[in-house]
Amino acid sequence: MNRQKKRRLIAYLLAVGLLLASVVGCSSTSAPTDKQNDAGKSNASNLVPKNGGTVTIGLPEEPDSLDPQKSQMATASLVTSFLGGTLLYLDPKTLEVKPHLAESYAASEDGKTLTFKIRSGVTFHDGTPLTAKSFKETFDRALSPDMAGSVTSFMLGSVKSVSAPDDKTLVLELKEASATILPTLADSAYLQPLSMEAIKKQGKEYWRNPVGVGPWKFESWKTGESITLVRNEAYKWGDGMAENQGPPRPDKLVIKFIKVRSTMVAAMDSGAIDIGINLPPKDASKYRKNEKFTLLESLKTGISFLNFNLSSATLQDLNVRKALNMAINKEAIIQADLQGEGEPAYGPLPPTLFGYDENIEQYAYKYSTEEAKKLLEAAGWKENAQGIREKDGKTLSLTMVASEPFPGNQLIQSMLKEIGIDLKIQVLETATMIEVTNKGNFDICRSKYAYFDPDVLFVFMHSSQIGGLNTGRVNDKQLDSLLVKGRTTMDLGERKKAYQEIQKLAVEQAYLVPLYMPKEFNLVNNRIQGVKQYPRVGVVLQDMWVNE
Repeated sequence: MNRQKKRRLIAYLLAVGLLLASVVGCSSTSAPTDKQNDAGKSNASNLVPKNGGTVTIGLPEEPDSLDPQKSQMATASLVTSFLGGTLLYLDPKTLEVKPHLAESYAASEDGKTLTFKIRSGVTFHDGTPLTAKSFKETFDRALSPDMAGSVTSFMLGSVKSVSAPDDKTLVLELKEASATILPTLADSAYLQPLSMEAIKKQGKEYWRNPVGVGPWKFESWKTGESITLVRNEAYKWGDGMAENQGPPRPDKLVIKFIKVRSTMVAAMDSGAIDIGINLPPKDASKYRKNEKFTLLESLKTGISFLNFNLSSATLQDLNVRKALNMAINKEAIIQADLQGEGEPAYGPLPPTLFGYDENIEQYAYKYSTEEAKKLLEAAGWKENAQGIREKDGKTLSLTMVASEPFPGNQLIQSMLKEIGIDLKIQVLETATMIEVTNKGNFDICRSKYAYFDPDVLFVFMHSSQIGGLNTGRVNDKQLDSLLVKGRTTMDLGERKKAYQEIQKLAVEQAYLVPLYMPKEFNLVNNRIQGVKQYPRVGVVLQDMWVNE
């Protein structure tokens, strides 16, 4: 993959929140209430789950393909996750990676060899048995030149070779030790095993006729309208997240494509759909106390932030960067952008990701315009008659680029003007903004990410990524060393320490202004019981049933 294409792919993955977008991307900072975590739970204490019925889900986009190795769409990832499973799963309570289609796994002492023992008795929807060879063929296909530039090839980028010495044993040889490979292998969409028999049989039509090992089987696809899945009666290998280890209880799962958000809300109100994915924040409050619905809400696994271009002469001054941090009223930005449906961010990681420093709020910058002004004074910037600061004949003027016209943009502009900074705003198309930031033609960039692992900071902040997604041109040897340690050490305790040190260093050096962690909302009609939502895992349907 050429450098430009890889950069665009990574930017896309981070923008949509790979593995975490739509229903799979929800997480919570603390233990939510039962109402938040379990749809209909408060009404279901005396009810016994039963089989039968149809559940209808509304999605904002139609997938482009149901071949999980040939799509980059979040909606395709969601649908294919219903059809599949994978080697490992993420325990929602401990956030530990545990065996699923692998009954056990082990890492070599140097962390470069992973050996999995494959679970017996698992079959594909076409009856083909799942073996270690199934995974080898699946991963070899993902790593083939034909798949260059795909999500799966990116996710398996640390894999050097794959072998299957026998039907039960799968061996991955890595290019280097990787702390992120295990949580990556817990993705049941992109990295699920594929039936090579089905791929050969369907040929070019496989993308519309997928075959997996999951609880739901593909039945039909009405272009522009819906996809219908049916219960896999043979399923008896659920992961540890679900109480129901057997087939799903509903007969069918219908996935309707509803692009207009207001139409989605209207469909929920009328009962045309049972589960609405990605409810707009502005609509969340009216459903919180509605007895007909359960609102599942949680923080995303990422943050919105202001990224500084450290090649800008003005922003090379630490006092200026600190002043910018202290000038921003985050609560006001959350209200403007999200109607108050978010939480302030204090550093480069959200509390929904591994390694988050629970003490960060104590040493993060506090909102104070007076302290911000003092820092600018100390840096030699004096106010002129117009209230804008000057130094050596140069006015303190900065340019902020953004890919969306957030209401908070103007608030940021006015907050900086209050401390004597003239901020100009440019709202650009995403492709144009990527080009502008890659060239360094900006001072501040409104940025965001959603990801499943703190290794995302390597992409944004390691000096080797300058010219890529390290558009801020952060070049800090101490930070580089910690980022490498965070992505390579297999000791969880040491890895956590590394990320805590990274957060402290990022705050001390004021490399960015953390703004907020947005929430994601999913709405469930209470005729549907047992829909659960877990931190970092998202919505789980395996215990779902229809109460009618």
